[in-house]
Amino acid sequence: MLLEYTKHRGRIEVICGSMFSGKTEELIRRLRRAEFANQRVEIFKPALDTRYSNEEVVSHEGHSIRSTPVESPQTILLMAGDVDVVGIDEAQFFDGSLTDVCRTLASQGVRVIVAGLDMDYTGRPFGPMPALMAVAEHVTKVHAICVRCGDPAQYSHRLTEDARLVMLGEKESYEPLCRHCFEQAEAEESKRSDGGTR
Repeated sequence: MLLEYTKHRGRIEVICGSMFSGKTEELIRRLRRAEFANQRVEIFKPALDTRYSNEEVVSHEGHSIRSTPVESPQTILLMAGDVDVVGIDEAQFFDGSLTDVCRTLASQGVRVIVAGLDMDYTGRPFGPMPALMAVAEHVTKVHAICVRCGDPAQYSHRLTEDARLVMLGEKESYEPLCRHCFEQAEAEESKRSDGGTR
């Protein structure tokens, strides 16, 4: 699908899926293509995401692109003047105002590409992602591979007992699972919790 070639530039594209599904890799790919086409590109990420770099968006594969860490979506509006394309990584960590910010940018003729987890570690819709998917012109759902059975995975199963909604982590803290294996893992954890030995 050639998303770069449309009559009207202003639009919202969402790349969603579980952890380890290639969301950031796809975001970087699209942004690099825009840069190659001499479009003015700005990339933003939540300031709290410092896993690989403070000032770069970095994929699990190690590919990176410069970015600006921001505390709130409103800062994106202030800093995105005179650009053709805005990229936003880890969108699930922003508040609900991100949807209005993306709509405003798109209405101003900006191509907005957003990447983020569509579900949290409990399997529920995460942050502003459902609203962003609803207003986007294009939604791409990418899948990881289930580490237990090899099927396509859409769940980010947490391996630790930490119950915070937002917990930065990698393979030591999360594993991608398919629906069947996720439900099985949740049932096993529920049994352990009921027995008092989670």
